[in-house]
Amino acid sequence: MPQFMDVHHGMKGITAEQLREAHNADLAIEKEEKGVHFERAWADPESGTVYCLSAAPSADAVQRVHERAGHPADEVHPVPLSI
Repeated sequence: MPQFMDVHHGMKGITAEQLREAHNADLAIEKEEKGVHFERAWADPESGTVYCLSAAPSADAVQRVHERAGHPADEVHPVPLSI
């Protein structure tokens, strides 16, 4: 399954609890979008940037889950190579 890294901007001051809540919102509905699984999320509260790693059939599938969870991604990038 292809992997994607998506980026959210404008989340300055995000806390660990808020990041966990957002990630859990994605996990709660990911099964409704066939083949999508959100693996991990990172945040930089100072810059307001959040990163999410997922496995999905397409970038559009990733974005649909984020939109339905209430936090659409600003960018979704394929990750064709990892070690």
